[in-house]
Amino acid sequence: MGGTNVWDAEWEVNEEQARTLIGKQFPQLSSKQVKRLGWGWDNTVFLIGDEYVFRFPRRTIAVGSIRMEGKLLPKLEAYMTIPYPKPLFYGEASDEYPAPFLGYAYVPGDFPIGLTEERRALSAETLAKFLRRLHEFPVQAALKCGVQQDHRSLTDIASRKVKLEGFLSKVVEHLSPEESGVIEAYISRLQTDRVEAVNALLHGDLHFKNMLVNENGIVSGIIDWGDLSVGHPACDLSVAYSFLPSYARGVFFETYGGADEETKLLARLIAVYIPVLILMQAVDDGNEAIAAEAKSNIMRALSD
Repeated sequence: MGGTNVWDAEWEVNEEQARTLIGKQFPQLSSKQVKRLGWGWDNTVFLIGDEYVFRFPRRTIAVGSIRMEGKLLPKLEAYMTIPYPKPLFYGEASDEYPAPFLGYAYVPGDFPIGLTEERRALSAETLAKFLRRLHEFPVQAALKCGVQQDHRSLTDIASRKVKLEGFLSKVVEHLSPEESGVIEAYISRLQTDRVEAVNALLHGDLHFKNMLVNENGIVSGIIDWGDLSVGHPACDLSVAYSFLPSYARGVFFETYGGADEETKLLARLIAVYIPVLILMQAVDDGNEAIAAEAKSNIMRALSD
């Protein structure tokens, strides 16, 4: 499929290049070990020693996000109830590499892959308190930092439904007949075309690849803030469906401060939509663990 996916890179940075770029601009870090941690659609991520993480944009579209993160993330500190990566090193574009890059304090933890439902339920209040505070951040202050407003048309359910059907057709052979049946039945029941716009500051990409858990499986870090945006809180509240078992959702929404039926409907849709995208990429990468986790997220989102 090479070269045609939305997650294909315009520039790749390897460990050697990262070491050179960081060492030139931040000589105090030049003696530290550089290890590639992984990559997402927009950035390649490196661990520097065991104290810092650097993110290098892979695509032009990610450059604005890195700049905006550098401005806004420090302002969020008073609102954060879960550790998050604070920017400490602001790398500039140069002849060697065409984009700015950021270095953050390292947030320890493991990705929540393969957790039991009981373990997941332990994070219901933690996640709800985190999102309640994040969504209280003043929208105007966020917009002044260059955050985009509803650039993904979150409230347009009709077009998201069409996209979801297209994505599913690409991964259907990687789903069991039962899984694809449940998803198709859900899509056919989805009759709402759009919901009322609501504006809050969003993490914007809250799923298992951007969350960290401690040794007890409780969420202990929220990472990858490149999709910070202003839009419908359902985008972030989707985590109640994709991450939490159905029996923990009541306490989640009670702690958050409630949500109307439209919000819950959109949150559930996004809780299916994002893991389907993750599944597509995992299939392309041949990553079976991520693919299995994405599928379990989808099925959890559709359980009542």
